[in-house]
Amino acid sequence: MSCRVVRALSAPLSPSPLEADQVVEGDPEVSTLTVVAEGSIEVGIWEHTVGVSTDVEADEVFVVVAGRATVEVEGAATLELAAGDIGILEAGARTTWTVHQTLRKVYLLPR
Repeated sequence: MSCRVVRALSAPLSPSPLEADQVVEGDPEVSTLTVVAEGSIEVGIWEHTVGVSTDVEADEVFVVVAGRATVEVEGAATLELAAGDIGILEAGARTTWTVHQTLRKVYLLPR
């Protein structure tokens, strides 16, 4: 792993299209950038434009760097996310992401 800086707010991301059955409302687009994928961790940047989509989560810790969203977790609390928030997701959690303002987060996943 090399010493470097990645600008979380402006780093260019690559499209990571949602499956058609994940889109609930609108025309949301997802983009990502893997920053580090070594050893037992992956760190990256994930962005979701305005709209509503569903997902099945992995174990994840993330920091929202821009935007605002509501994440409904099936059978658990609803998460209200905004810039500066730290979120924690559990593997297998079924979620519905309602993105009010394009959301960008930096995430950490165990590998």
